[in-house]
Amino acid sequence: MAASAGSVRRAFRPAMVPSLVVILGATGTGKSKLAIEIGRRLQGEIISADSMQVYQGLDVITNKVPAEERARCRHHMIGFVDPLVSSYSVVDFRNKALALISFPWKLPLVVGGTNYYIESLLWRVLLDAAPDRKLELEKLGGAELHDRLAEVDPEMAAMLHPNDKRKIARSLQIHEETGVSHSRWLEEQRGQEGGGGLGGPLRYPDPCIFWLHADMDALDKRLDARVDEMLSAGLVEELRDFHVRFNLQRVQDNSQNYQHGIFQSIGFKEFHDYLTAPESSTQQEKDALRDKGIEALKIATRRYARKQNKWVRNRFLKREYPSPTCPCPCAHTHTHTHTHTQPQLSGLIS
Repeated sequence: MAASAGSVRRAFRPAMVPSLVVILGATGTGKSKLAIEIGRRLQGEIISADSMQVYQGLDVITNKVPAEERARCRHHMIGFVDPLVSSYSVVDFRNKALALISFPWKLPLVVGGTNYYIESLLWRVLLDAAPDRKLELEKLGGAELHDRLAEVDPEMAAMLHPNDKRKIARSLQIHEETGVSHSRWLEEQRGQEGGGGLGGPLRYPDPCIFWLHADMDALDKRLDARVDEMLSAGLVEELRDFHVRFNLQRVQDNSQNYQHGIFQSIGFKEFHDYLTAPESSTQQEKDALRDKGIEALKIATRRYARKQNKWVRNRFLKREYPSPTCPCPCAHTHTHTHTHTQPQLSGLIS
């Protein structure tokens, strides 16, 4: 159900300012523009919740808000992590972001497309504090992992298939780190007011959440056009420069990894063949690899938008919210959806 302009205005009545505002949605739906407009009107500051924008460099491929736009409203959590750091985690993000949200003199606006970052702020949830340990566990055989889990958490083991190594490893990791079984954690979460199978209760009592979405056919066209704009802004040159400075030696050593750090960013995998083409390649061969990378980038971006929307539906909308105590729009968590291809910002919050 799309939010009317009136419902959005009511969400920001002076007597009912929320503890924080969250703007989420698929890439390309105008989240940053809406956040800047709200921030300017309500003296807010923006906390970026994007796992790739925390890294220095690759401003085009990670679609960072341009400096001139950031000057209109103060931004945090952008471009402060060394690109060679691969261990920056959701826990690091959460701890830094919570400290920013606690500032009493500004309205915090959390905006971004990394939904598990946003989830870590909104709800008290178990987080993967040591991803390397989980990866170590996943290297073991499924049967061995399942036997280990059966020893420490038979209830959870009975729920998981031995082939589901990722979930088994996560349950084992929780027990290792906390000394409490995963099933016990889930039971305690369900027993808390506002808690449920997806996590614990809300961290803040009255957040206002906007989910921006668009017709997928229209969004696909918009995303394709945005890739073309990024190409004009120097996307390929940016990737090539970054590859030479940070990734070339790894490729030569056959140790490149597109699963960690900034190298997870959409673009590296898609342009890998182009970036690593032999110097002896003809211009025609290079152009063909470049075109192949562009098409792969457009496909990956469209696929990512769908993944983001799926996460919102499965992880946000299906949560068990506490019943509102009054009809005030910000008395409990609301997810406002606004369908658009070009957000009408002044109409929403004027």
